[in-house]
Amino acid sequence: MKWTDTLDIAIELAETHPEVDPTKINFVDLMRWVMGLPGFEDNEKHCGEKILEAIQLAWIDEVE
Repeated sequence: MKWTDTLDIAIELAETHPEVDPTKINFVDLMRWVMGLPGFEDNEKHCGEKILEAIQLAWIDEVE
């Protein structure tokens, strides 16, 4: 997975952290959790606020 695979990342996060409210996560933790997902293979330098926002929104949609 890469940073741009926002839906795949959101699904993995929802499965990995079912107890977490994605509306309350900060971007530092979100970035760390994404980079720790199995199959994630991208450089943290390719990540920015817009990508993290997109992942967060996809995660919110996934849990609703």
